[in-house]
Amino acid sequence: MALITMHPSLAIHPGIWLKSEIIEAKGVGVGALSNAFGVSRQSVSAVLNGRSALSADMAIRFEKLFDVKADTLCRMQTAFDLANARLR
Repeated sequence: MALITMHPSLAIHPGIWLKSEIIEAKGVGVGALSNAFGVSRQSVSAVLNGRSALSADMAIRFEKLFDVKADTLCRMQTAFDLANARLR
């Protein structure tokens, strides 16, 4: 039986996906999002720009606000982390 693997270039950081597919589409600013989440603007910006990992807590915040499953976001983060580890 053949094992199917995903090429590392196909793994996308969940923050970048959230930014392009949800945040920008809904016209939500980073400041408004950070206020709604009760976290700093810098931490939201770092996640949305792929500079820091999406934590489970932050994934739940996105789930509550935008009805996107936290489980899916966490799996995206894990796939992204694994792809980067394999590249190293």
